[in-house]
Amino acid sequence: MLPIGEMLRVLNALEAAGCEVWVAGGWGIDVLIGRVTREHHDLDLLHRAEQEPLVIGELESSGYAERPGAVPGRPARFVMTDGRGHELDLHPLHIAGDGSAVQHLDDRGAAFHYPAAAFVTGTIEGVRVRCLSVDQQVAFHQGYDPRDRDLRDMASLRAAFGVTTHF
Repeated sequence: MLPIGEMLRVLNALEAAGCEVWVAGGWGIDVLIGRVTREHHDLDLLHRAEQEPLVIGELESSGYAERPGAVPGRPARFVMTDGRGHELDLHPLHIAGDGSAVQHLDDRGAAFHYPAAAFVTGTIEGVRVRCLSVDQQVAFHQGYDPRDRDLRDMASLRAAFGVTTHF
């Protein structure tokens, strides 16, 4: 499990190093809601692709190492873990001048496209955190059979924001 203290420690270290990251996944939903709603297995972090060496260097100095063999792997994402069992799922983004972004999924041109409005700020434990918007979170929770945690996450967004989700 990755507790809130570790999430905030990682974010503080990256921010202090000048890395621009956004929290996604379950922690991203909790940041939007403003409180911890469930236990989290990992921390999904989106980062500027051009800052990847800086991000990796800072995480390595914080005790993390890249874990080979994550599926899917690069260029879409890569995983770093520490000796305490904490896991970070990192997603490189290519940010355009208008604030939108592209995440390359493979070498054949498949990609996720993020509108500029997808990048917002939430707050948890009094800390402002860059994250993905409610609309982007809902969009990413489509097209697959949901796990129990996905059902809980969407229920949390519906309750907090009155949005419609497909499950």
